[in-house]
Amino acid sequence: MKRFKKDTPAYFDYKDAKTLLRYVNAYGQIEPVSKTGLPAKQQRQLAVAIKRARHLALMPFVTR
Repeated sequence: MKRFKKDTPAYFDYKDAKTLLRYVNAYGQIEPVSKTGLPAKQQRQLAVAIKRARHLALMPFVTR
């Protein structure tokens, strides 16, 4: 069983862009499970939160 990082929030809020940016690479792509170390359920919640934040213009779609 994999253990995830201790500083991982229990819930990913789409309004907290600062936290979500830790799980996005330099190009704006969502990091894979192998890098985040999150369980599958939390990885899906993270992806939904990032997509909502992007849609509401709280986060950029692409970063260069």
